[in-house]
Amino acid sequence: MTALLDRTVADRPAALEVRDVVKTFHVSRSASGNNRLRALDGINLSVGRGETLGLVGESGCGKSTLARTLMLLEKPDSGSVTFDGQDPFSLKGKDLLSWRRRVQMVFQDPFASLNARMTAGDIISEPWATHRGLHRTSREREARLAELLQLVGLRASDARKSPQEFSGGQRQRIGIARALALNPELIILDEPVSALDLSVQAQVLNLLNDLQQQLGVSYIFISHDLSVVRHVTDRVAVMYLGRIIETGTTEDVFERPLHPYTAALMSASPKLDPAARPAERIVLKGELPSPLDPPSGCRFRTRCWKAQDICAAEAPRKRTAAEAGRTVLPMPALRRPGLPVEHLAECHFPLAVPAGPDAARE
Repeated sequence: MTALLDRTVADRPAALEVRDVVKTFHVSRSASGNNRLRALDGINLSVGRGETLGLVGESGCGKSTLARTLMLLEKPDSGSVTFDGQDPFSLKGKDLLSWRRRVQMVFQDPFASLNARMTAGDIISEPWATHRGLHRTSREREARLAELLQLVGLRASDARKSPQEFSGGQRQRIGIARALALNPELIILDEPVSALDLSVQAQVLNLLNDLQQQLGVSYIFISHDLSVVRHVTDRVAVMYLGRIIETGTTEDVFERPLHPYTAALMSASPKLDPAARPAERIVLKGELPSPLDPPSGCRFRTRCWKAQDICAAEAPRKRTAAEAGRTVLPMPALRRPGLPVEHLAECHFPLAVPAGPDAARE
């Protein structure tokens, strides 16, 4: 199998850097007269080679807009996106076409994302019609197609079947094979298992983990399911109203969140172990503000039990766990060595201890 693969992603020093990215959309005017919706407001994140970064947050916080920007489907108003130090938005022609191989996407709905009029083989091999230099002969394409099907746990004979003949989990495997067809270095996974049964979810997540071990590919894993995020990611970024308000290793963010919003998210996550469940959930008061008219200062202050006058007057800067009187949890051996372990949160008053029921009360 390795003879047909380009050199694996692990051999290439790929790293995605997003710095101060802003993206604004013009929409119908709100009650305040504003018609500019800032979907991304100063986004900063990085993804290392072979790393899985989880991206979580409520619906409408900007996760999908960020994914579309990284896919070059949206152009940011300001800020920079670089891959190995290269700005993809500055590329044109063949250089841009070559770069597009490096970042691919797996979509949420395995039924709507596959063309019902095409066979599985046609769907997976369709990218080669654009990127003609990858596999020049029909024999090479057929061999690579069989290899990709085998890689995602399907049979070579499945190439002749239409999407309607597959289950939901098998369709998502086809979507993963399509994403791998161009030998990408980064795959954006937009809710890749939310439409699947629990048992099938486990199979697809195990497949993604196996592929990462074999190919060294990096993932950005977008999901509302915190239990899935905790299982598959190395680091987590939490979004709220267009900003990333907390980042850190998965263990740190889940076990000892710094930001009150993150603490509320974690308390709402179902836990099988009764001993691990909080005695009382942190229930946020108030409604989610409109992204057209976000609150001044800290955007979370209208729902935060720790809010004070400074929260309305000044936007919070990033604060480290050490500034909150915390130490960062050590990186477990099962995670990839060398990943950044800094735990940051945009909050004037980060939580000094793990949030519990008492912390949520006035």
